[in-house]
Amino acid sequence: MPVSKLSQDPHKTRESREKNLETAIGREVRDFRKARNMTVADLAEATGLSVGMLSKIENGVTSASLTTLQVLSAALSVPMTAFFRRFEERREAVHVKAGEALEIERAGTRAGHQYNLLGHIGATNSGVVVEPYLITLSEESDIFPTFQHEGIELLYILEGEVGYRHGDQSFHLRPGDSLFFDADAPHGPDELIKLPVRYLSVISYPQGGG
Repeated sequence: MPVSKLSQDPHKTRESREKNLETAIGREVRDFRKARNMTVADLAEATGLSVGMLSKIENGVTSASLTTLQVLSAALSVPMTAFFRRFEERREAVHVKAGEALEIERAGTRAGHQYNLLGHIGATNSGVVVEPYLITLSEESDIFPTFQHEGIELLYILEGEVGYRHGDQSFHLRPGDSLFFDADAPHGPDELIKLPVRYLSVISYPQGGG
């Protein structure tokens, strides 16, 4: 299978949360300027600030006044609050120990479909909600190939075998198999081949949807 290049580098590092407000603001100003392919001289011309002052701001050497930040936000077309993001932001991680995942009733859950939520993080800068589940199908489980919801979904089979339908196609999924699909099309298990079936389901959709 040919290897295609990803557009996003998963190993790219991002600066960690800055403890110093001036440094945090300076990094954001520089990042926004570079994203717009502007030189310091370009930004100086657009704002009326001197190149020397802008260099001091970007390097965290001096504190920019609110008036200066307003001028910069207008020139860079970003809200003024964006300059404080790196100072304020909090990154979350959720560790769920084995056997402690919360069993929930997700909207549209069918009889015998056990959903264990593996973690939840609220609103993030990404604008995307991700719901990771461990799903178990047992002898009592319904087949139900017409789930339908917003977003995209990834399945990864851990145990058992299941016939899983997406749109007008059905896939025989075994341990180690995955299925990645547009969740807006009807989908779900249509044949329980070898029970119990356990699989990971990761659903992603825009914040405010679901």
